[in-house]
Parts: sequence; C-alpha cells; structure tokens
Amino acid sequence: MSASSARPSYAAVLRMPHATRTFTAALAGRLSYGMVSLAVLLAVSRATGSFAAAGVVVALFGAASVFLSPLRAALVDRYGPRRALLPMATLYAGLLCVLAEVSRHPGVPVPVLAAVGVAAGACAPPLGAAMRAVWSELVTDRRLLQRAYSLDGVAEELLFVSGPLLVGLLVGFASPALAVVVSALLMGLGTLAFVVSPAVKGLTVSAVRTGRRTRPGRGLVLPVVVAAGVGLSLGAVDLLVLAFAEQRGHGDGTVAWIFAALSAGSAVGGLLYGAVEWRTGARRRLPVLTAGLGLALAVAGLAPGLVALTGAVVCAGFFVAPALTTAYLVADESAAPGARVRAGAWVNTAVNAGISAGAAAGGLLVDRVPPEAGFALAGGAALLVAAAVGIGAVRPHALPQEQEQEQEQEQEQGQGQGQEGELERERVAGPVEQAPERR
Repeated sequence: MSASSARPSYAAVLRMPHATRTFTAALAGRLSYGMVSLAVLLAVSRATGSFAAAGVVVALFGAASVFLSPLRAALVDRYGPRRALLPMATLYAGLLCVLAEVSRHPGVPVPVLAAVGVAAGACAPPLGAAMRAVWSELVTDRRLLQRAYSLDGVAEELLFVSGPLLVGLLVGFASPALAVVVSALLMGLGTLAFVVSPAVKGLTVSAVRTGRRTRPGRGLVLPVVVAAGVGLSLGAVDLLVLAFAEQRGHGDGTVAWIFAALSAGSAVGGLLYGAVEWRTGARRRLPVLTAGLGLALAVAGLAPGLVALTGAVVCAGFFVAPALTTAYLVADESAAPGARVRAGAWVNTAVNAGISAGAAAGGLLVDRVPPEAGFALAGGAALLVAAAVGIGAVRPHALPQEQEQEQEQEQEQGQGQGQEGELERERVAGPVEQAPERR
C-alpha cells in the first residue's frame, strides 16, 4: 500500500490513503461494544425482573465473545475481512435484534435469553484486531505505526466511556431494547462501511491469495502475558475503588469520577506515548510500562483520601494505553504472515480475560483485606508480570528473529529520515513478496 509519511504525527496517520474513512467506519462498529453490555443488562433485567439473571446473560454473552475471538480472527486471516467480517456482523446484529425483541416480553425464560446472548457473542466481529491489521498494512514506517496504534487505543478507550452514556440517553426516553437495536445497527453499518473501504480491499486480496495456513509466532507469548496482567490489575481496581470510597462514606457518584479519571489518564498517556520516538525496541518497553502500572497501583493503596487516590489512579492510567499499544505492536511484529488479525485478537482476548479474572479476585479481596492491601496486591501482580516479561525480553537466544527486528528498528531510528523510510519499506516488502497473503 502507501509508503510511510515523511512526518510521523497523528495528523500524518489520518492523511494516509483511505485511513480516516476506514478508521471512522471501524469506530462506528466498535461503539457497539461500548454499548452492548449495559444495554443487554438493562433489557434482560427489565424482562426478567432479576439483575442476577441479567448478569448471567451478560456474562455468557461476554464469555462467548471474548474466548471465541481468536477463532473468528483466524477466519478473517484465512478468508479476508470482506468474506469473514460481513457474515459475522450480519449474524451478530440480527441476533441482537432478536434478543431485543424477546426481551420486550416480560416473563420470557432466562435460558432463551441466555441462548440468544451466547449465539450473538459467538458471532461478534473482531473489528479492533482487523483495524490494527489495516494500520499495519497502510503504515510501513514503524514510528508512524506506533502513532496509529496509540490513536486506535485512545479512541477505543473513549468509545467505552461514551457507549454507556449513549445507552443512558436512549433509555431516558425509550425501552432498553432500543439501545440493544442501536448497538446492533452500529455494528452492521460500521462493518459494512469498513469492508467496502479500498484499504480493506487490499487486505482481502492478500489474505485470499494463499492456500497455506499460518499460526501466530512464538513472540506472541510476551504481549499476551502483559495484556493479561494489565487486565488483571484493572479488573481488580474497579472493586477496590468502590470499597475504598465506601469505607470513607462516599457515594457511587464520586466513584464514577475516579473511573473517568482512570480513562482520562489512559487516553492522555496513550497520546503522549505515541508521540515519542523511542530508541528502545517495543519488546524492551513492555516490562517497563507494566512495572510503571504496578508501582502506581501500589502507591494508590497509600492514598489518605479520594483526592490522592484519584491522582494515583490517573498516574496508573498513564501506563494502561501505552502498555496495551506496545503489546499490540509486539504482537504484530511477532505474527507469522497471514496471522496478524489473530495475533491482535489474542492480545485483546488476554486483556478481557484478565479483567474478568481481576474482577473475581477483587471480589475476594474486598471481603478479606482492606482496600489499601488490595491495591498493593493488584500492583504486585503487575510487577510480577513485568519481571517475568523482562526476563523473557532479554534472554539472548529466546527469539533471535524478533531481536534482530528490534536491532534493525533501532538502527533505522538513528539514521536520516529519507534513508530510514527506504530501509523500512525494504524490510516490510520482503515478507509480503514471500507470502502475499499477509491477511
């Protein structure tokens, strides 16, 4: 596709051919994920009169969506986004509409709602992983790709903040079923606009031209471990913040501001991180960023009040988006040709699985230890992950091919702009010629 831009900036990312159009379409579809959990929760609870039943349906929906994500991503790698994503989105949107219609009838059996929810979750398109694969194909300059991934991560963070707000607006004048339908329409229309983009057309051709099956590389272990560790810490933090506030007599409204501060810190950290031209390889940055998150969470446990806690949470947020952005970069670099969407999906799955495990662990912690100790344990988990990843990143013979890629990156960054762009194009063009199916 296009060569790298001469000026690596966020504006340069969006000036890439068809980038803004494709990115906007993907974000429209991904907004569905920011809305759907709350919308389904409200719709099912309204139909059954039970938040417990609604929680079970949402949990099953989420489990099917998260744990089958690598399988769906493998279909995108094998058949291309156009042939794989559109059927998934059609089934997903249709099943959500069925769920919305069924939930409009009070007294509907919970197993029926659960079955439809599981079916819908099983069809959820991996739009985030597909968009990151598009960035990887559009942007051949690795510095600019870092900015693209940072921009993508920050936008996704904002979607998960704005999605529940949109649900709140819709249920203010209509039934929760309407919010479920709107979520379905966003996914259907967003995916359609995404797959007809010329940027995605090139990916489709590359994916379909091969008959050889590929698997993600060994280097995927490190970014997946980091993503799981970050998710684990974040999942525990939500309940720990609630316990901290309740211990000091503060209400849910105050807690909401702390959660917003975490998201804001993550967004700012992601933008700042993407703007820096790092001279160290992405694999070596992974443990540092994870350790930063762990230290910030451990310090949060020492906060004397909510103001100090909010500041510590903002500092922790600074490391969230950068850590995940770097994990996606390493996954992309480590993926075998034709397995890039799957590699990104594994990282995404690890984050969500970690959040679920962290929420469960947080529930156990708040009943047994004070919030201060809980924050220390959450931070300690991230620090342990950082230590494990750091050992894996410096092993001299663990992944020689990827270490060679890092050395090449550092050499390119130390040379002039024009020479760097030429070297980068040569490096990226090599595997494309050998395996034109990249996705």
